[in-house]
Amino acid sequence: PDNPELVSLRRDGDLVWVTLERPEVMNCLSFPTLRRFRTLLEELASDLSVRCVLITGRGEKAFCAGADLKERRTMPTERVPEFVRNIRLLMDDVEALPQPTIAVVGGFAFGGGTELLLACDLRVAAPHAQIGLTETSLAIIPGAGGTQRLPRLVGKSRAKDLILTGRRITAAEAESMGLVNRLAPEGELEATALELAGAIAVNGPVAVRAAKAAIDKGCELPLEEGLAFEADCYERVIPTEDRLEALAAFAEKRKPRFQGR
Repeated sequence: PDNPELVSLRRDGDLVWVTLERPEVMNCLSFPTLRRFRTLLEELASDLSVRCVLITGRGEKAFCAGADLKERRTMPTERVPEFVRNIRLLMDDVEALPQPTIAVVGGFAFGGGTELLLACDLRVAAPHAQIGLTETSLAIIPGAGGTQRLPRLVGKSRAKDLILTGRRITAAEAESMGLVNRLAPEGELEATALELAGAIAVNGPVAVRAAKAAIDKGCELPLEEGLAFEADCYERVIPTEDRLEALAAFAEKRKPRFQGR
């Protein structure tokens, strides 16, 4: 059975916080932690009343230090591929959530921790946060999407700089290359993340999910096919009550009240 103490889920109105609860080991990802995390994501994927998912790690030291290397050391070699596959599947699950996701990075994120924030839609970081795909320094390569998601986000040349050196960068440098969307002022990480999540949650939920899908899938297609996919995503919002509510609110000079349908 899943251990609820490893990863917690907290509902906050239209938003949900998913928190890695292992600060004593830098919120690293063990087999049981991965299982619990993936179970929660499965529940969230089908709960469309959630308008934004915030993913974070307990404490101010680490967001997520990646794979549990202590567990890895004692793991039989033949189990390692299965473990890596599970980390990879976790990142795919995060990326596949229909709702927008925000990584709230309150400390360092190395290896799989960086891969986790890369799988999210947006990233907010505390000033002291550090980010790095450090795998080559352990004689391995990023195995849970790092070599694919980082260059798609910041470009090939910057990704090679980070991955081939294995260096760790500050939140400020990460923001300057577009790896971090918002750099929170000291002590205001949660407030900054909630402001961003709130700015998403006030919009039409069906439209937000359709826009996310249009960007994620469309960007991987040639432009002509991407534009056709955008048109398909637009079709989803035309019959919604929310679209009519937006028009009515505009006419009546008031704020729209979206129901997500």
